[in-house]
This record gives sequence, structure tokens and C-alpha cells, in this order.
Amino acid sequence: MINHILDKLDPLRKELVNHPLYKEVKTEEDIQLFTQQHVFAVWDFMSLLKALQLHLTCVSLPWTPSSNPTTRRFINEIVFGEESDVDQHGVTMSHYEMYLEAMQQLGADTSQMEHFCGLIQEGASFEKAFQQIKIPEAVKDFVSFTFEVIATQKPHVIAAVFTFGREDLIPDMFIEIVKGIGDKQAIDKLIYYLERHIELDGDEHGPISLKMVEELCGQDQVKWDEALIYSKKALQHRIGLWNSIASGIKEQKSVLV
Repeated sequence: MINHILDKLDPLRKELVNHPLYKEVKTEEDIQLFTQQHVFAVWDFMSLLKALQLHLTCVSLPWTPSSNPTTRRFINEIVFGEESDVDQHGVTMSHYEMYLEAMQQLGADTSQMEHFCGLIQEGASFEKAFQQIKIPEAVKDFVSFTFEVIATQKPHVIAAVFTFGREDLIPDMFIEIVKGIGDKQAIDKLIYYLERHIELDGDEHGPISLKMVEELCGQDQVKWDEALIYSKKALQHRIGLWNSIASGIKEQKSVLV
């Protein structure tokens, strides 16, 4: 069934891997604009991950063992790598925090993301927080879909979107972005972040995620069908996000000419 889903998703995957966005990202200004929108996908990825941790492990007191030790191990390994990794200097931080540092190094505007995250920390829902920041509709749609998936309360759906819309896809996409970057010395933090994702997601997290989907769907055809439906939607929203960023870069270039 994993191969069946991959076959069905292949046209959308190819559209993303060959998206014209990658050829648009050439200058420092292009990278700045890319990260200012993409950072919201970096942030909401962690919410998908933590939703899986809530479903597949015990995070309440008193502790009791969750029902599936295999999926428990899978998700805890991924959480460790994503939430408590180390940067190029050996400093412990999440990949989201690495990304913010990379943005700051290359001069990208982090104010909208930090304001948004600050509102969340103060107790605002992500819907209310979205109303108070200025970001493209495609970014809002992308994040809103993530929380629609979380709201299903279905671990197999969340795991499928996490796997086929994020983990399984990220290495191919980021390799294309790295190819388009010129002066790598000036943005070494971003390069480290990208290469770290390629390493972890391609070699470790991607294969683990595929096994997790297999465990959660098992022999239930309904679950496999739902996994495919939501995975397609996830890739379509990613295409929408990439289209938005590519349009923004083209518009920015036309203004600068």
C-alpha cells in the first residue's frame, strides 16, 4: 500500500520537484522572500509532529505505556531530531530556531513570524494570531490545512500528511533549492539547515515515517484511502505555497528593475 500511495502521488511530487520556484531563487533578496513565507511551514511542521506525539505516546500524568511500542519509538526518534538537534557549532536548538537564526543571518524579516509565535505563546489561537499579521493567503491556507489535519484526531491521517507531504518530500525539494543558491559563505546557517534536513529526512526520518504509516494503517483499507486523500491535499497546498512564493519573487524583481 505504501508503494500504491507513492505511485498515486508521483505526478504531484514531480510537479513539486520540478517547480519553477527553484530557478527563481537566485539572489539574496529572493532567498529572503522565500524564507519569510516558508518559515510558517517550518513552524507548523512542529505542530504536526507534536500532534503525533500526543496520539502515539503518553504525555499525561500518571504515565502509562501507549498501545503501540513501535510507533512510539518512531515518533520519539523524530521528535528528538527535530526539537533538540544541534547547529553547526554544537548548540542545542530546534530546526525552527535554526531556521530563524538563518533568516536573521541573511537579513530576512522575522518580525511577522516572531509576532505570530508570540501571540500563540500568550494564548491566542492560531486563527486569531493569523488575523493580526500580514502574510500571503497561500501561507495562511497552508497552515490552516495543517490544523485541519490535526483536528481530524486521526493518527493515520496526521502521519500520512507528515510523511508524504513533509518528510518523504523535503529532501528532493531542498536539494533543488540548494542548487540555486550562489554565495554559500554568506548564508552558511541556511545551508546547514538545508543540508541537515536532507541528511536526516533522507537517511533517517523519511524511512521511519513510512514505517509509521504502515503501522497505523495496517490492513484497514479505509485508513489507507484517507491517507491518500489527505496526502494529495497536502501536496496541492505545497504547490499553492510554492506558486505564491514564486509569484512574490517575480513581482519583487519587476519592482527592482
